Amino acid sequence: MEQPSENLLSRLEQSLRQSRAARMHLGARLRELEAEADAVRAELAEMDTLASQTEAAIYRLLSSVLASSNLSLGLPSDAELEAAMRNSSPHSRGPAMMEARRQEIPQIRSDIEALSDRFMDRTIPQAVTLLLREEGAPLHVNEIYNRLLEGGFKFTGQNPTISVAVSLNRNTRFRKVAPGTFDLMIRDASKAS
Repeated sequence: MEQPSENLLSRLEQSLRQSRAARMHLGARLRELEAEADAVRAELAEMDTLASQTEAAIYRLLSSVLASSNLSLGLPSDAELEAAMRNSSPHSRGPAMMEARRQEIPQIRSDIEALSDRFMDRTIPQAVTLLLREEGAPLHVNEIYNRLLEGGFKFTGQNPTISVAVSLNRNTRFRKVAPGTFDLMIRDASKAS
């Protein structure tokens, strides 16, 4: 009678060894896959960083080319052309008006302290949507940047105004109404004039 129980015990021990070996093999494979996943995540993060830097470089290059070509050729900006079309007065199209329009770009203030934390846990599009709704009018990226800082927004990049411009340019919720100036694509019907 001892024979069958020894055979059973022997088979169970063999099965246990096989199970443990299979588990060790699966554990080793899991560690390999986790290491590979970490490497892929690191590569993706690096690619995201490179893409962001490339977008920022393209934006800077386009901005400088457009600004220098418009200034060197004496061409007005899009906003100046729109203002000139709205005003029929011949004096409004003169160089003094164009120079005044160029100087209206808000300055980035270096002395900004957070007055609240209302934008601390928001993305750029979420925070800017609130700002533009409250303002009821388009804002330049410099002014958007200033107000986001006042609302406690934390920027992580080296060129925060470019980050704002790129983010708004990509989002269908916003439209560019002048160089560096954005508005909501759709305003509330009650506020439309």
